[in-house]
Amino acid sequence: MHDLLAMRKSFTQDGVLMSFNGPFSHSIIEEIGNAIKHYLEGENINKGAVTDVFGVYIEQTQNVRNYLARRAFAGSERNSAIVVIAIVDGLHVVSSGNVVLKSDAADLAARLDEINALDKDGLKRFYKEKLRAERAPDAFGAGIGLIDMARRAKGKIEYSFVSLDAGHDFFSLSVKVAGA
Repeated sequence: MHDLLAMRKSFTQDGVLMSFNGPFSHSIIEEIGNAIKHYLEGENINKGAVTDVFGVYIEQTQNVRNYLARRAFAGSERNSAIVVIAIVDGLHVVSSGNVVLKSDAADLAARLDEINALDKDGLKRFYKEKLRAERAPDAFGAGIGLIDMARRAKGKIEYSFVSLDAGHDFFSLSVKVAGA
């Protein structure tokens, strides 16, 4: 915390509206979500854009929280995550990052690549198909959160993995949605 002014200038330069770094609890997700929603509504952003930004934020943060809980990262430094909402080139960009097991990275990348390969009609069909499909007992979820984000996105979902150690990567996910 040596130079908050430099951090503030960097955030302003990068269009950052909000950033949170730390453990995601249900109450933190809810409070930040409400603050974002109220802020955007106060900025006279159209209702559809507010809904898209809020929806993508909720999906990302819940996915992170649920993943970290399932992987029993609670109580460790790996339990911390980051979420950032910014305006870049006239679009809202909702980004999140968290530690993942290397053993989960390939499957996650494959699901994202499958989703990114679809057009809007394909996403709609895939979403409906996933809603109707029976879930495997060991499945993390219905798998519709990523599809929902892609349906709201302007462009493809961007993601990356950075190696942290032999068993863990840092996963980053960014979704561009309606502009200001």
